[in-house]
Amino acid sequence: MKLFVILSRVPYPLEKGDKLRAFNQIKELSKKHQIILFALNDTTLDEKAVVELKKYCVAISVIKFSKFTIFFNLLRAFFNGKPMQVGYFYFSKAQKKIDDLIAKHKPDHIYCQLIRTAEYVKKYPHIPKTLDYMDVFSKGMERRKLSDPFYMKPFLAFEYRRLLKYENKVFGYFTTKTIITEQDKNFIPHPMKKDIVVVPNGVDTSYFKPIVHKKEFELLFNGNMNYPPNIESVEYLVEKVMPFVWNKLPNTRLLISGASPHKSVLELASKNVVVSGWVDDIRINFAKSKILVAPMQISIGLQNKLLEAMAMQLPCITSSLANNALGAKPNEQILVADTPEQYARHIIDLLQNETKAKQIAMNGYQFVINKFNWQSTTAILENLISGK
Repeated sequence: MKLFVILSRVPYPLEKGDKLRAFNQIKELSKKHQIILFALNDTTLDEKAVVELKKYCVAISVIKFSKFTIFFNLLRAFFNGKPMQVGYFYFSKAQKKIDDLIAKHKPDHIYCQLIRTAEYVKKYPHIPKTLDYMDVFSKGMERRKLSDPFYMKPFLAFEYRRLLKYENKVFGYFTTKTIITEQDKNFIPHPMKKDIVVVPNGVDTSYFKPIVHKKEFELLFNGNMNYPPNIESVEYLVEKVMPFVWNKLPNTRLLISGASPHKSVLELASKNVVVSGWVDDIRINFAKSKILVAPMQISIGLQNKLLEAMAMQLPCITSSLANNALGAKPNEQILVADTPEQYARHIIDLLQNETKAKQIAMNGYQFVINKFNWQSTTAILENLISGK
């Protein structure tokens, strides 16, 4: 089958969740299908990206767009009623390229990741199509309305209403729909949302596996550090949770790891807080830390940082919100907290009780190995696309 995949970002390097999901799904789907890839790009293209993607794609097209284009995209979206999340990624040059690729390759199926790409294919009702909602943008926007500064609230409310309407509208453009978690599926504002198929993320357990390394940090937070939910979570960790920990264990060190740290993240650095920025091999930061803490305050989708840490046998502490998507057993496979005091108690307990820390780590490891791998999760998608 010829499968035309449309992405809002080039899925390499793998520093963001949507890229990680797209890359591994393409890798698995290429075993049975010819992949024609189209990706938008609003940044500098990594020199290794096309080389890596050529291993799995028979054709690759990347369209770069500038800040000038983005400005007019957003302006047009404002006046035509589209969400900014959609308008940002839609422009006529990309539409023409997609039309040309469809005419040339005559794909048997179109696979779009995120509602950002849905506009490009609504004109092709005769071609079977799958939309991966992945996350529910409207729900994330709704949660941000509760926590962002007051001056952002009018824009967030405006965008929330448009996203809610658009997520409902695009449902009808596609033959089949997927999403990462059951929790997010229930947030889609459509009466037929029960038809959406849950396709969880996986973790490459041949890559993310236990590594012996000297422990240099007690705690780790990992993720794209320019992403608002990660910024808010790590600020919460440093400013609300860590004072309780440092009161009891003053030498506890936290490593904040991940690409493109925002200015507010860099300002968290101190004697006991290290901000690493991008690292070539993220596994080393996992291996040199004792515990992963992910106090997600705004959580849509499945947190890859938890899957990766568990695969590397790190005990994890996270919020009820994040674990609702993950589905690990609290106090057995993961520790769950919802207040600064609860997080601090779990951290102190694991640091002072090595036996318990190892048990949580091993249980979490078995949970991920058994439930989350890209072969089994992408098989769900492959069956859906193939009509099995």
